[in-house]
Amino acid sequence: MKEDRHPAASGADDAAIAAQRLDLWLWCARFARHRPDCARMAQDGLVRINRQRTEKAHALVRRGDVLTLPGAGDHGVMVVRVLGLVPRRGSATLARLLYDIVPEQAEAG
Repeated sequence: MKEDRHPAASGADDAAIAAQRLDLWLWCARFARHRPDCARMAQDGLVRINRQRTEKAHALVRRGDVLTLPGAGDHGVMVVRVLGLVPRRGSATLARLLYDIVPEQAEAG
């Protein structure tokens, strides 16, 4: 039986990836159900990388980058720090390990 291990859990393959396409990272982190939806978010200018607006789905994301994304239900914004990069999409539980939500108080100051 094949063991279903996610690179974020082991950390072995994670270290080999220095940067990842924005649309792929958003999809792996489960910010949208389909990858074209993630690409569309970027192309529509709804995503900022380190406060810089991007309209490119192929923009590169690295560990430590801060992303500003549309909030759930198109209400407000969500700010997350990238903690990990993975070569393929995993479970929702493991996807949640790829980022940390930045508290609003830290951004306001």
